[in-house]
Amino acid sequence: MTKEKARELARALVGQMTVEEKASQLLYNSPAIERLGIHDYNWWNEASHGVARSGMATVFPHAIGLASTFNPDLIGEVGEAVSTEARAKYNNSVEYNDFDIYKGLTYWTPNINIFRDPRWGRGQETFGEDPFLTASLAVPYIKGLQGDGEFLKSAACAKHFAVHSGPEAGRHSFNSVTNAHDLWETYLPAFEWCVKEGGVAGVMGAYNRTNGQPCCGHSELIGDILLGQWNFDGYFVSDCGAIYDICKFHHYTDTMEEAAALALKAGCNLNCGDAYTHLMEAYEQDLITEDDLTEAAVKVYTIRYLLGEFEENRPYSDIPFDKLDCDEHRDLNLRAAEECMVLLKNDGFLPLDAEKAHKIAVIGPNAMSQIALEGNYNGMASEYITVADGVRRVFANSSVRAAKGANIFVDNRNDCSGFTNMISEGIAYAKNADITVLVLGLDCHIEGEEIRVKNDYFEGGDRKRLQLPKTQMDLAEAVCEVCDNVIVVVLAGSAVDLGEKLTNHAHAVIHGWYPGAVGGLAAARLIAGKYSPSAKLPLTFYHSCDDLPAYENYDMTGRTYRYFTGDVLYPFGYGLSYTTFAYDNVTIAAETDDEYEISMTVANTGDRDGIEKVQIYASYTDSRTPTPLYQLCGVKAVDVKAGEAADVTVKVNKYWLKAVLEDGTRTEPDGKLELYVGGHQPDKKSAQLCGTDCVKLVIR
Repeated sequence: MTKEKARELARALVGQMTVEEKASQLLYNSPAIERLGIHDYNWWNEASHGVARSGMATVFPHAIGLASTFNPDLIGEVGEAVSTEARAKYNNSVEYNDFDIYKGLTYWTPNINIFRDPRWGRGQETFGEDPFLTASLAVPYIKGLQGDGEFLKSAACAKHFAVHSGPEAGRHSFNSVTNAHDLWETYLPAFEWCVKEGGVAGVMGAYNRTNGQPCCGHSELIGDILLGQWNFDGYFVSDCGAIYDICKFHHYTDTMEEAAALALKAGCNLNCGDAYTHLMEAYEQDLITEDDLTEAAVKVYTIRYLLGEFEENRPYSDIPFDKLDCDEHRDLNLRAAEECMVLLKNDGFLPLDAEKAHKIAVIGPNAMSQIALEGNYNGMASEYITVADGVRRVFANSSVRAAKGANIFVDNRNDCSGFTNMISEGIAYAKNADITVLVLGLDCHIEGEEIRVKNDYFEGGDRKRLQLPKTQMDLAEAVCEVCDNVIVVVLAGSAVDLGEKLTNHAHAVIHGWYPGAVGGLAAARLIAGKYSPSAKLPLTFYHSCDDLPAYENYDMTGRTYRYFTGDVLYPFGYGLSYTTFAYDNVTIAAETDDEYEISMTVANTGDRDGIEKVQIYASYTDSRTPTPLYQLCGVKAVDVKAGEAADVTVKVNKYWLKAVLEDGTRTEPDGKLELYVGGHQPDKKSAQLCGTDCVKLVIR
């Protein structure tokens, strides 16, 4: 069905509704209109890394883990698997007339906010700190969710529009202030690409104000940019309770009727929350017109028609229930988990010879943790494989003992798990082991969305420091005292500084994010060398938050790899492998008005098969405006067997090579333009850690 036909049908159906009925359909929990054959529909659904909150589903690595794959094709496969499971669930729900929350086909994902500061607890839901990487992964995920058939397989929704990335504790009243340069260079590009290239069905507004205006009633962001410049023809939905915030916390209006009217007239078609229960009062007070209600209702019903809700033969109804968490998706999940494991350090100890690992201790608060596999916004898998489980499976001939050893966080005011100190048990296991796998990190009880925890390490779901809580570091240091052979696995949604003592003592460090239901198996297989790691960091690992501007400051100066000039712990784009790659014959194969085609030969010069994550960075200067130190502008995953080579072509869209002027205009830079091609960022720290340099192409 074309959008034009869906819009025509929607307009005809809405034309039969009363004013009251039109207003009622702009609530996320839209009631039935039986006389028109319309059942109730709940728009709220989540699928950040699998169908969430509605029972069994494949739980893929969380978004930040998917980002570390640097593999757009893989992310598209994940999106397609998620939409298949979405339809399987929906078909079952319709059969049983179950139209409750989390049972529809409108998924409020992906979260494409820029992870500009590692303290943000919801950064785990994003694709990292870079606008190009975010756009490059979000677009195939959206296409995987929505499909390429006559009807939408499911409806994706890009969020949170715009300039939104903490602090969580103040998000309902916070005003994010940014200049036009940062707005158009950093905060808007991923949204623009999701609209123009991804064809995303929905956009969700943020809780905060941006430059003074509430995001869900923002005349510039919604009216001028989204609807005007980008010609977005999908639906716009508020974040949950955000229109309520306009009046109660932003104090931008005096009444709820005014807040609802402001949002509706700005272009917010659907309300998650109950603010739009005041629409009829706003109508009676002449704050809105029936035409305002009609146009919003037409937009939301266009989506419902595109999903095939009113078709006699419902599309995708042949997708069976047994596609949920099926073997095919479990295999894909393991592949995604393996490609999300970032090897940060390896002194040659890995891969570990299984025959030499007689006694293995798996110690730490995340060693046997299910929730550390899930992250947040997750479904429920039929089976979870923790790190301890994975080590037992992979090292089946070894004696494997596991212990928690410590809580993730404990203090007198907030013991997150209710357990007492268990360090002595952890030390005992480590002392009697040949090898200790120390599994540290965070979980969604302390890192996430608006969590009611406040202490020296966390506030509202955000972090105050990059170091792990003392209870974990005490355990780690004690283990290092009794065991020489330590491997560290970190499960967390953001950057973690393990400190010099632990980092120096450990033979290897793996950052596994929240790696999904089979993430523990992926970690164990990496340790055993069942595959060569290929993941790259989608955000910068700093030494300390002291190196960063104030968390509340949205200016990009001194932030992310693009504008940070100091020394870093680990750079964006970095990650080790068990093999080595060499680049040759790097050249511009073709050029059009819109893009360059960069061709190269990528050779696997090591003795193990591996996947190389080709990265292309631009360096350009402009006398009129700040430009990034480097800007990622091309990525591609290339599978090359040991001793073999592959001819590779990567397209670089010239959009990402433009300078953004003070007024937000994107234009040709007036200075140099160079491209760098390699397996990492072209900065000195990456070259030092990886032992290789990138190939430079001078454009001008």
